[in-house]
Amino acid sequence: MSLVPYKTKYCQLPFSFDTGRLNNDLKQIRETDWLDHFNASAYDNVWRCVPLRSVDGKPDHIQSLSDKHYKDTDILKRCPYFQEVIDSFECEKTSVRLMALGAGSQIKMHTDKGTSFEDGIARLHIPIVTRPDICFTIEDEEIHFSAGFTWYLNAGCLHGVRNKSLTPRIHLMLDCIVNSWLENVFQEAGFIPRAKPKYGDPSINDKNVGTIIAGLIAMNNEPAKQMAERLIAIQKSGTTT
Repeated sequence: MSLVPYKTKYCQLPFSFDTGRLNNDLKQIRETDWLDHFNASAYDNVWRCVPLRSVDGKPDHIQSLSDKHYKDTDILKRCPYFQEVIDSFECEKTSVRLMALGAGSQIKMHTDKGTSFEDGIARLHIPIVTRPDICFTIEDEEIHFSAGFTWYLNAGCLHGVRNKSLTPRIHLMLDCIVNSWLENVFQEAGFIPRAKPKYGDPSINDKNVGTIIAGLIAMNNEPAKQMAERLIAIQKSGTTT
């Protein structure tokens, strides 16, 4: 299988799945299983989710939160092929959801902090129902995620989706905890992680770090002093500490 050349914003991974079986499991999802996405300001028209793995296995919980206990929901028990797909990734998963973007709908440009490979979370998309004119915009690039294949999206990048078709777009989305197995998969796919910000915060750079250090020192308290000292040490060494 020909893979997309390495990217830092997205990457096609070497896994593909049977779209017929994916759609058969999709038929086991009831209308009452679908939940409107909680962030109504982030999209126009229709964006809905079905939790297959959630905090404490709750069927009405679609947020992805750190430091929580995740369990499969009862909905997943109706979908054996979804379970097979999920189990094929040899790493821990937190949130697993079906994500449906209605015809003519869009997800507005946004970032999801802490959800990148470099943060230890790989957000994987497996499109089940899609069309060529349904595309992600990731920073300055448009990309269509094709059905049945596995795609990594760096959700920490500015991104959005527009469904220009007359049918809903439905993806199976997995948030995977990065481990050595997944690192090897990404490496084999040609992915190269983005370099970490020099000062640990992407908003701090060599041009403004002096001003930030001065402001921290002026605050005259111990936490600010410690942060200023850390920035000064990085500034002098040229590497993150």
